[in-house]
Amino acid sequence: MIAATLTADYRQPATTPLRSVADTDPARRMFHSRLIGVLFLAGFAAYGTGFALVTSVISAPDFLANIAVHRSTLVLGALLMLLTIVTDVWRAVVFFPIVGERGRSTALTYLAAQIVSVSMFFVGALSLLLLVPLGQFVGGAETGWATALGTLLVQFNENAYALSQLALVFGSLSLWVFGLRVGLIPRAFAGYAVVGYAIHLGGTVAELFGYPVSDMLLIPGALFEVALPIWLFIKGFDAEAYGKAA
Repeated sequence: MIAATLTADYRQPATTPLRSVADTDPARRMFHSRLIGVLFLAGFAAYGTGFALVTSVISAPDFLANIAVHRSTLVLGALLMLLTIVTDVWRAVVFFPIVGERGRSTALTYLAAQIVSVSMFFVGALSLLLLVPLGQFVGGAETGWATALGTLLVQFNENAYALSQLALVFGSLSLWVFGLRVGLIPRAFAGYAVVGYAIHLGGTVAELFGYPVSDMLLIPGALFEVALPIWLFIKGFDAEAYGKAA
């Protein structure tokens, strides 16, 4: 399926690359490289911090009974998770001048995947915010339904996250298969990204089927997303591949 989406990017021979309308001077290349790096790190930090704050609330026993006390923590965590709507979509947009004319279908695939991914983040965060008004129904004589609904909302967020990761992996595989071919970053590094995201895909699918292994299998992909910004800050995207398909 990924190969089919990239067909348009591979049709022209590699001996006749097409340049993007983007200027390919070193300053512009490094600006785009570092901007991508910042957006990777910002999204990673925002979602990770938000997730930690939310988890500190919903992992407590009878968390609904004390939800009013921890309301600020829960809301702040959910809002930080939602910052990925900005960082991830913006990152996908910035890739357009980087991959050039022949990479447009790859860039569009990546953008569409990121939109689906952050949409799942949005509905997941919304389900967490609904826990706040739900907490007022806990404490009476018949509160079993509220507790059950609270558990369901937490599970809904987890499923939304898993679906967001499926979209993320699909887009990332499309991007880095293309990046491996044209040499946007060292090919060994891009190859590691492809393997890492493929492993992450397997973990996400297993999680949906009830096998809790996704946290372990996302590690290779997560390490790539931490190491990539460091590379981009220092070296940037390859000068020959930037803005064209080599």
